[in-house]
Amino acid sequence: MDRDFGQKPLKLFLSYYRPHRRLLAIDMLCVLLSSFADLAFPLASRSAMRTLLPERRYQAFFAVMAILFGAYLIKAVLRYVVTVVGHQCGVRIEADMREDLFTHLQDMSFSFFDRNRTGVLMSRMTSDLFAITELAHHGPENIVMALISLLGSILILFSIRWQLALVLLVLVPLFLWFVLAQRKRMNDTNVAVKRRQAEINAVIESGVSGVRTAKAFTNEDVERGKFHRSNEDYKNSKRDWYRAMGTFISGMEFTTSALQVVVVALGGYFIMRGSMDYIDLITFSLYVTTFVTPIRTLVNFMETFTDGSAGFTRFLELMRLEPEIQDAPDAVALTDVRGAVDFCDVSFRYRAELPVLEHVELHIRPGETLAVVGPTGGGKTTLCQLLPRFYDVTEGAVRIDGHDVRGLTQASLRRNIGILQQDVFIFADTIRENIRYGRPDATDAEIVEAARRAEIHAEIMALPDGYDTYVGERGVMLSGGQKQRLSIARVFLKNPPVLILDEATSALDSVTEQHIQSALDALAVGRTTLIIAHRLSTVRSADRVAVIEGAHVAEQGTQAELLAKNGLYAQLCRAQGLIE
Repeated sequence: MDRDFGQKPLKLFLSYYRPHRRLLAIDMLCVLLSSFADLAFPLASRSAMRTLLPERRYQAFFAVMAILFGAYLIKAVLRYVVTVVGHQCGVRIEADMREDLFTHLQDMSFSFFDRNRTGVLMSRMTSDLFAITELAHHGPENIVMALISLLGSILILFSIRWQLALVLLVLVPLFLWFVLAQRKRMNDTNVAVKRRQAEINAVIESGVSGVRTAKAFTNEDVERGKFHRSNEDYKNSKRDWYRAMGTFISGMEFTTSALQVVVVALGGYFIMRGSMDYIDLITFSLYVTTFVTPIRTLVNFMETFTDGSAGFTRFLELMRLEPEIQDAPDAVALTDVRGAVDFCDVSFRYRAELPVLEHVELHIRPGETLAVVGPTGGGKTTLCQLLPRFYDVTEGAVRIDGHDVRGLTQASLRRNIGILQQDVFIFADTIRENIRYGRPDATDAEIVEAARRAEIHAEIMALPDGYDTYVGERGVMLSGGQKQRLSIARVFLKNPPVLILDEATSALDSVTEQHIQSALDALAVGRTTLIIAHRLSTVRSADRVAVIEGAHVAEQGTQAELLAKNGLYAQLCRAQGLIE
């Protein structure tokens, strides 16, 4: 993205046309030519009725009609081009915006996703951007067509009967006043509709992804109730939008229809006085239709405009949010990692909430395995999320090989850290591509080797399609143990010098856990490893143990030292039946 999202919305919106200016130029040229065809018809008809017919020049009359017929045939071709090319231009702009938004969301910090629901973000990337597409397509062509038709018809009307044209010009400011008065109301109600639409999308996303849990607890009625309430709010917001739109459209219908009545009434008056003939009145009426058509187009365009501008406003709301975690201007890349990790007087809190960690002091030597244990809610997972800089410390510093992680580029830092979590995310793709996610440029042979080291190769080969087996949404076709070993294979493929195991086996049964533990032990060899665990049986291979309780490091040392101390670690071991 090379755009400045701090600039004015209109200037920013127009910048999206720049890469597609050739398509836009073709679209505008066709709009111009088709508008001129509409302006030519009444003049040609007037000339034919005034001169050709009275002078019995029938051959010339039909020749003019044939030319007009050909002109409208060309206009039909031009409208086809406008429809196809215009929509192509619009959808390309939509795609550019969606790519910018997706890229921006990828840069956002964990805290942003903590506060925003997936369904709401999905709505902003789909329905909001579709509305912008319609605006990007119809906006320029409707404005150009309206200006050409309005200005052209006004000039010709003045040449026919300036008094009647003057009446139309008097009515135009009333039209503009009405449009401006209703525009703000329509825009406000449309923004409210967008918000409600995002909320209902979030409820749908939650209801679909959580359907198994809902069925397990027989809470289908609860989910239906949530959806019903959200659906009602959406309907109410739409009702307000339709009322605003109805007021606008009905007012415009009256204004545009009244023009024809005024023209016929005044034209009849001029005919009665002998200062105007029927041919001029017919021609004038035709041009009033040409004059009214772009007004009607603008009326219909107002819905597209308000819908698209509301979507663009919401698009800008996201694009103008800055990630809380950003690379420092002088950030350097982390290279030649040995794996020394230091938590130096680290404190952390989520915004103004109670402290999660206070004055934590931990030092891990290269290649050492440190187990972080303690009661639930003590801050163990948060501690390990500070190392890859998913969150920034409130006080103190986290260092790797002596470098403060805030002075390193995020990409290089996270490239050197492998993370295995309890909740493994498996993509709706093949087994091969899920493993390849650890290193996108890996060869098939390297993928197979990673699977062997994760002790899942044999199970993969037993499947009908082997490594090309599709695993379903979030890996629903795999067992918990298979998912976990796929994630282990990913990390083997990534081959990072620092490893974080966050409750990697807590969701598994004891037999599967023991099977996977050997793969984890192999993975940890030669790497600096932090293990977060509730089951103390899984940390017996750790060189040292740190016990986190109440946001502090309660005690740390080797397992023998902590058991001899008979403190909190010993209590946890007794509670799990590991010692008497």
